[in-house]
Amino acid sequence: MNKKGFIFDLDGVIVDTAKYHFLAWRNLANSIGIDFTHEQNEQLKGVSRIKSLEKILAWGNKTILDTEFQQLMHDKNEDYLQYINKMDASEILPDVSRVLDFLIEGNQAIALGSASKNARPILEKVDLLSKFEEIVDGNDVTKAKPDPEVFLIGAKLLNINPEDCIVFEDSVAGIEAANVANMISIGIGSKNVLGHANHVFKDFTEISNEFLQSLIDK
Repeated sequence: MNKKGFIFDLDGVIVDTAKYHFLAWRNLANSIGIDFTHEQNEQLKGVSRIKSLEKILAWGNKTILDTEFQQLMHDKNEDYLQYINKMDASEILPDVSRVLDFLIEGNQAIALGSASKNARPILEKVDLLSKFEEIVDGNDVTKAKPDPEVFLIGAKLLNINPEDCIVFEDSVAGIEAANVANMISIGIGSKNVLGHANHVFKDFTEISNEFLQSLIDK
């Protein structure tokens, strides 16, 4: 029986925490006199907290002391945590649970590969933590996507060769990281944005069990 490694990003793939990141970043930006749009928020997908704040400051043409920078990052995360503390299983994106259950029943290896440092508490909140054999998050990596580190660590923990891994991602940086890692990349979102992925689906409702089986059988 073929055994493949399936590695899932978290934000925008399993749950839609992007909306909470937007609210927290907007609150932060507004607090220092910078406007923040949904279009700018799109550019922060898959980007580390440090890089995200650097981008916001550049957009606002602002320079701040390092101590204030650290405080703002802390405040943003505390604000974000207030939102995710209210999450429950209703926030799992459509058909994610079906896909996970199909892979588990097929004895496939499943990992999470996310830039989020809050991945574990989010998975606990939505009652999915037990579905993942391995979790690689922002606490485990030193290089942000598009560096493939997060996915390569995931493959190693699953004991699956990178070329036998399939990555589900919603960000350009994540797709690039999967491609660099020589993994099959599956974009969740718009083909216009994620055109470099091997396959692109609007969401998991478009991903059939037959398609998943074809990935396993390759």
